Formats: sequence, structure tokens, C-alpha cells
Amino acid sequence: MIVVHHLNNSRSQRILWLLEEMATPYEIVKYQRLPPPMPLAPPELKKVHPLGKAPVLVDGEIVIAESAAIVEYLIDTYGKGRFKPAHGSADYWAYVEWLHYAEGSAMLPLLLALYTSRLGEAAAPLRPRIDSEIENHFSYMAMRLTGRDFFVGHGLSGADIQMLFVLEAAGALLEAYPVLKDYRTRMQARPAYQRAIEKGGEYTVGKA
Repeated sequence: MIVVHHLNNSRSQRILWLLEEMATPYEIVKYQRLPPPMPLAPPELKKVHPLGKAPVLVDGEIVIAESAAIVEYLIDTYGKGRFKPAHGSADYWAYVEWLHYAEGSAMLPLLLALYTSRLGEAAAPLRPRIDSEIENHFSYMAMRLTGRDFFVGHGLSGADIQMLFVLEAAGALLEAYPVLKDYRTRMQARPAYQRAIEKGGEYTVGKA
């Protein structure tokens, strides 16, 4: 049985969503963030993986911590040919790019904005650069989704599973990018997404 070590208000919600889309049985082990002002993952997660972060997927002897790696593993192992383009197809490498772009590039300016916001005026010299990177990345994502229902191909893929968290973390920033806001709304309306929210518990990431 697949076990997902799930932290509230975290990237592990995307793994629950994928498993619901796949209709693959799984169990959840839930963890709650520590209280403010530093709502970090609890130390118990260190017993599951040395990084002490979520998601962590356990499937028999296999333990995987990075969400993109978990997405790839689940799709390759349980996807039955769904949720990714065929290797060698025109969309395959675009799929790989978007799958890893989510955490490799797109999240960085959002994280920088979050962390520097705690510095007050001391962060002022950094804000123009951070803001320009946010605009650069979100304009790129909006350009990709213009005229499309999904990031790659004509159906939901692992790229969408990865990318939605970025758009949720963006919160009210998406008011400036209607195509991204519409995509976020459509993905969150999917029945499998709603089931994942019900099972995962508290999830307020990016609520405007």
C-alpha cells in the first residue's frame, strides 16, 4: 500500500490530488505544522526522511521525498499510460521541462518575496529584482496557457500537478494574470482535487 506522509498546507497536497486522479489506493499519515511565528514541519518527519519535509512517499521499500520525483514514480508505476505524453512524442520534452520548472525555477521568486517580506525596509533594495523575476515567470506561464486547457497536451498531466501549487502559492498575484487565475480555478474545481482536499485537511495555500 502506498503511504503519503502529508503535511498540512504544503506541497504534499499535490500528491494526494494525483493519487485521486489516478484512483490509486493510498494511506495518509498526517503531520501538523508548528504554531506561528515559524510554522515549520514538526520534527517527527525527520524519522521518515532526513530532510524532515513533506511530501514523502513510501511504497514498500521505496522512499521518495521530492514531489517531482514522486509524481514521476507514481505515473510510471501506476499511471497505466496516462498523465504523461509518450516518450519520443512532440510533447514529451515539454512535459519534462514543465514538470521540473515548477520547483526548479518558478517557486524561487515567490519564496524570495516571502522571506524578504519579513525583513521590512531592509529588503527594499531587493524588491525590484524579485518583482521583475515574478513578472518574468508569470508572464511566461500565462503565455504558455493562453489558448490551452493544460500546460502540455490535451489532458491533465504530471506537469499540471506540479504547476498548480505554484499558482496557488501566488495567491492574489494572479489578479494580474487572468489566464492563470482561470486555470487555477478550473483545476481546483476538478472532483479529484476536491476529494484530495477533503482527505488532506487544512489547506489555505495562496488564499487571497
